[in-house]
Amino acid sequence: MRPLALLCVLVTVSVSWARPHRPTASEMANFINKANTTWTAGQNFENIDISYVKGLCGTILNGPRLPEVVHSTEGIKLPDSFDARQQWPNCQTIPQIRDQGNCGSCWAFGAAEAISDRVCIHSRGQISVEISAEDLLTCCDECGMGCFGGYPSAAWEFWAKKGLVTGGLFGSNVGCRPYTIAPCEHHVNGTRPPCQGETETPKCVAQCTDGYSPSYPKDKHFGKRSYSVPSQQEQIMTELFKNGPVEAAFSVYADFLLYKTGVYQHLTGEMLGGHAIKILGWGKENGTPYWLAANSWNSDWGDQGYFKIKRGNDECGIESEVVAGIPLS
Repeated sequence: MRPLALLCVLVTVSVSWARPHRPTASEMANFINKANTTWTAGQNFENIDISYVKGLCGTILNGPRLPEVVHSTEGIKLPDSFDARQQWPNCQTIPQIRDQGNCGSCWAFGAAEAISDRVCIHSRGQISVEISAEDLLTCCDECGMGCFGGYPSAAWEFWAKKGLVTGGLFGSNVGCRPYTIAPCEHHVNGTRPPCQGETETPKCVAQCTDGYSPSYPKDKHFGKRSYSVPSQQEQIMTELFKNGPVEAAFSVYADFLLYKTGVYQHLTGEMLGGHAIKILGWGKENGTPYWLAANSWNSDWGDQGYFKIKRGNDECGIESEVVAGIPLS
C-alpha cells in the first residue's frame, strides 16, 4: 500500500476511534434484553438530547455529610420484604409519584416526598400534608443551585432549621406553595407538552398562594433533627422499618433511562450525573435483593414511576448517601 493511502486509512481509523458510536436507545435496549440480566429495558425517552437528561440529574454527589445515626439492630426482626405503602396505608403521600418537570430538582423532590411521608407516619396518620418541593427548591440557598443541582443532606438540614410549608403538584392548588414548573413528557409521546431546555429556578416567595390559609410562617413544618444513615443495608432497612421512607442519591448511567421492570443494575452506557430519589421498601425478585424506589420523572417512566435497584452491593452508590430526619412533634 502506498504511504499516502496508508496515511488516509490510519486517519480514518483514528477519527472513528476518537468518535465512538453512541448506541441508540433501541440498540441499547436490545443489548440489555439479550444479556438476560435482572431487568428489562424499553423506550422511556424518545429522541431526547442527552444534555437534557443530564440536567434532570440535579444531585451533587459526595456533598456535605450529616451526622450519622446508627441503629441497634439487636432484637429487630426485619421482614424479607417491606413496602411503606402497605405498612402505612393511611398515609396518602407514600404512593405518590411526582414530576420535577424541566428542572434538576430531584434533590428537593426526594426530600419533600420522604418528609411528607414521615410527617404522616410520626403523627400516626393525624397530619397528612404534601411538603412543598417548590419552597425547598427556591428558598434553600445553602442547598446548592436550585434547578441546576443541590445537596440532599442540605435539604434535610434546611427542613430542621428553617422549616418547609405545604405545596402539592403543579396545577393542584394544594397547600401554601404548589410546584410552579409544569410537568412535561420526559419520555414517550403523551398528553403533556414535550420537555425542552432547562428551566430557571423560580423565585423564593415567602407567602402562600392567594386564598390559602394559614399564613406562610404558620404553615411551616419543622424537623426535630436530620441525619445520614450508615451505608450498610441492615442500617438502611432498620431506618425504613422504624421511621419511614428515606432519600438516597446515586449515579445515573445511560442504561438506567431505559428501565422498565425487574431489578436494575448498571450494565452499559456512560455516567450522566447524580440523581436523588425516595426509597420506600425492599425485597427479592427471582433471588435478586432490591430496594424499591420512587422516581420523580412522572408515572410514564419505568414501572409506573417506580423502579427496583439491586440491594446490598452499593449499586451505583445507592447505599452511600442515604439521608433522613425526624419531624418535630
